[in-house]
Parts: sequence; C-alpha cells; structure tokens
Amino acid sequence: MSEPAVFIAGTDTGIGKTHAACTLLHALRAAGHTACGMKPVASGCVATPDGLRNEDALALQAASSLPLPYALINPMALRAPLSPHLAAAREKVTITLPPLRDAFNVLQAGCQVVVVEGVGGWLVPLAPNLFASDIASQWRLPVILVVGLRLGCLSHALLSAQAIAADGCRLLGWIGNRVDPAMEAVEENLDSLRTLLPAPCLGVLPYGVSPAEAAGELDMAVAVLRGASA
Repeated sequence: MSEPAVFIAGTDTGIGKTHAACTLLHALRAAGHTACGMKPVASGCVATPDGLRNEDALALQAASSLPLPYALINPMALRAPLSPHLAAAREKVTITLPPLRDAFNVLQAGCQVVVVEGVGGWLVPLAPNLFASDIASQWRLPVILVVGLRLGCLSHALLSAQAIAADGCRLLGWIGNRVDPAMEAVEENLDSLRTLLPAPCLGVLPYGVSPAEAAGELDMAVAVLRGASA
C-alpha cells in the first residue's frame, strides 16, 4: 500500500471516529490487506481484571486483522472521562509521544496499514504544548476527517480542515457519518461539504449499521489509501 498508516481525525467528540475507523479496517481487510487499529490515547477507561480498558480501543482491537496486545493498541489508558491532559493530571502522569510512537512502530512492522484514531477533535490538549494533532503532524500521517452529520457540521468541518492544513498535514479526504437520523437537509449538507472541503468525500456511513455491514461504503477510502485515483 502507498499509505502504510492514516490518522482518523474528527470534527468533534462523539461524531463516530471509532465507527469510521472500524469500518475502514473492515473495508481494508475485505480488500485483502492486513490492517490494525490504534488509539494512542484514551480517557474514560474502565478497570477490568486485565487492566484499564477503553471501549473504543477494544472495538479497534476486535476489528483488526491480527490478535494484538491491548497495550499496543492503546498505550496510554486513562481513567477519568475528561480531556486527556486533565485525566493525565489526575493520575499524575504526563503524556509524551515517544512511548506512543514505540507502540505504533511495532504495529506498523506487523501490519500493512495502521489506522490511528485521534481523541476528540483536532486540537484536544494532551499535555502542555502537546495536542492530539501532534500525533498526525509529528508522525507525518495523512489525515481522513470524519464529519458527524448534524446541525453545525459545516462550520466544524471547514474549521477542522483549515487547522489540518495549517499544521502541515495532508487531508486525504473525509467521511460523512450519519450520527443524527433526524437531521434535516442531509443531502444538501453533503453537497455543501463536497463543494467546500478541499478534499474528496471517501464515503457516507448510514445510521445504525455495523462497521462490518458498512464496509462497502468505504471502497473509495481504500482506493485512495492504495494510491488509486478517485
């Protein structure tokens, strides 16, 4: 594959980054690629007999091609359901990129493509002078933006795309996710996004459909990751 890894960013918290990332993993696997997910930083983790576990990271683990250790998929697991820098402060730890990168390197050595999911929106703080966006920018990962289709999505999407470009990252495309089944003028909003965003639409995920069932909606995303022309 021409893109061995991709960063999944979101226009906000709760807009379906994990759903889109898992759907992309299923689409990559269906296309014959070995693919795994990664959630470098996760807050809101729950104590289990095996240690702290995050629902999103477990979903990525389950959607991956290989049975991988949880610690590689989510190397920084935090208890409090807060912004990561606040959750880390409560536990008296500091988030830094090198341990996260070490886990990423191991995943990349064993998979054709690593789907790295961010946390919250593009500029969520991880530590003093460190943001979620730094994972994408410092690791030089191309970005797929997940746009939660709900009222306000146009501004959120355009601001996120501007921030991605300002940080020197390459926006490969965007995925629309139907998070609000009652949203009005969905097609008109999608047309506006296609016109206004500086990257192609790589698929639109329907509401209430599992990642495995929705995988066919992301054939365009797989093609872009393979370097094919859209």
